[in-house]
Amino acid sequence: MGTIEIFLVDDHQLVRDGIKALLAGIADIRIIGEANNGNELLEAIKSQQPAIILMDISLPDISGIDLTRMLSLSHPDIRVLILSMYTNEDFVFNAMKAGARGYLPKNTSRQELLDAIYAIRDGHEFFSDSISKVILKRFLRQATQPETDSEDSPQPLTNREQEILKLCAEGFNNKEISIRLGISIRTVESHKNHIVKKLGLKSTVEMVKFAIKNKIVEL
Repeated sequence: MGTIEIFLVDDHQLVRDGIKALLAGIADIRIIGEANNGNELLEAIKSQQPAIILMDISLPDISGIDLTRMLSLSHPDIRVLILSMYTNEDFVFNAMKAGARGYLPKNTSRQELLDAIYAIRDGHEFFSDSISKVILKRFLRQATQPETDSEDSPQPLTNREQEILKLCAEGFNNKEISIRLGISIRTVESHKNHIVKKLGLKSTVEMVKFAIKNKIVEL
């Protein structure tokens, strides 16, 4: 594969310099530009087409989440990796909904940053261990929440769907779940599709399975 061209967006020069230092010497990664704010980024991408943008959330003009949403519509081939000090649920889920392909805290390690870049380059999503815990916590809480009057609230999961969710989180595959519950594999797949649709999180099931199997969290 060719060189991964990356653009940095952060309003602190020190942070941008730190990222450049971390990525210096990596043969297949090249920083092609940097911006202090959202408007600088939008102007730069008129003539530049990075593969990945490393984006902070807190910017002086346009938030990183709003920029991610704009880019997902206008430049769907550009993939956004959020790198932020804000790691609470609202920021993480709003970034995911906006189209971010990954999310890392600013105290991430050099190796984790590289893992995220390569995963996103290859078409995958990447969330640090701490962010995966945030995702799992909210996901499991939503699974048992009663329905509210809000149109945006997830539909409650049935008892069977909750069973399947927990088995998925424990690492069981479709065949194993079908045997344990005495249902067909096709029924398991159907229930899992319903879970995803009800919660409105396209890839969270896989995130949960990954988090548990890799001992990011334990139920």
